[in-house]
Amino acid sequence: MEKIDVKKIFSSNVNVGKVLLDEPMKNHTSFKIGGPVDVMIVPSNESELIEGIKICRNNNIDFYIVGNGSNLLVSDKGMEGVVIKISEEFGDITVEGDIIRAESGALLTVVSKRALKNSLTGLEFASGIPGSIGGAITMNAGAYGGEMKDIVTKVRCLNKNGDIVEYSNEEMNFRYRKSRVEEEGLIVLGIEMKLEKGDYDVIDGKMKELTEKRTSKQPLNFPSGGSTFKRPEGHFAGQLIDESGLRGIKYGDAQVSEKHCGFVINCGNATSKDVRTLIKVVQKVVKDKYNVELEPELKIIGRE
Repeated sequence: MEKIDVKKIFSSNVNVGKVLLDEPMKNHTSFKIGGPVDVMIVPSNESELIEGIKICRNNNIDFYIVGNGSNLLVSDKGMEGVVIKISEEFGDITVEGDIIRAESGALLTVVSKRALKNSLTGLEFASGIPGSIGGAITMNAGAYGGEMKDIVTKVRCLNKNGDIVEYSNEEMNFRYRKSRVEEEGLIVLGIEMKLEKGDYDVIDGKMKELTEKRTSKQPLNFPSGGSTFKRPEGHFAGQLIDESGLRGIKYGDAQVSEKHCGFVINCGNATSKDVRTLIKVVQKVVKDKYNVELEPELKIIGRE
């Protein structure tokens, strides 16, 4: 069977937005790690996004949706097929009273600033989360006692049949770091959230307080994929790693952060292999010492 020439298909006159060939994924992940993808497309509106997905599906081309790349670890060998990057180019935000609507490429930090500007409270927890709306919905992102499920009223998605569907909060089946998005291969197009009117100075103060907490406790001066492990039931991953004597342990240029042991950081030119090896070491030591399985919160993707 003849191999499909993915680059040729997307180099011809297709209405899918920006098309990049052999694009290094390290330029699109917060870890600054990852080899090239055959084709990256960056749509700027819903119709370009839908057209890109349609071309992939009609030609049996593997595609992967990325947002801000804040929890991705991409293989050093890169990725086959197509990466569809839902970026700020597809990130319109509108405010109507206490309702905010945002396209999936909008960054959480930008949406939370818009909430502040309109004296709307409820999104303070997200003001420092580096991901996009689409990614935040997919994994029900949360921090400091708040989660996306607390504020989202509707989610507009594209399903596997190419139909646009709208789900209520209850229908999204939000759980800890999960929703129906990944399970059903949905693609988030946009959301609606309901906040509450509040006092600008109080909201601003809360955001500044959480930013200070984050910067004082997290290794934000190094590339990383955010919190490396999910919170194991009844424990804190960082604490288990620290008490296992792994603070600051390195493999290549990947390191368990000395500032917060729940983060594996890229302290130079770490490869995907460095990070994956270090993760396995951490998992084994914690399992042997405490009989607790640490599950990565990172999405690990790309060529084997």
